[in-house]
Amino acid sequence: MISYEPLYKTMREKGISTYKLINSFGISSSLLDRLRHNKPISTVTLDDLCKILNCRVEDVLIYIKDE
Repeated sequence: MISYEPLYKTMREKGISTYKLINSFGISSSLLDRLRHNKPISTVTLDDLCKILNCRVEDVLIYIKDE
């Protein structure tokens, strides 16, 4: 399973809120909902998030092995 939990830590560290993602960077609220519920996103979206946050992929998501 892919978890986007690291994304929220990275956002806090960079001082970027979900409000700012929506209003300053054009990220949709439906995408944020997908992230919140660990649903799949495209690599283009992942690239966009890394650019916005100036971070690595590992700072946005983590793989958790299913048990």
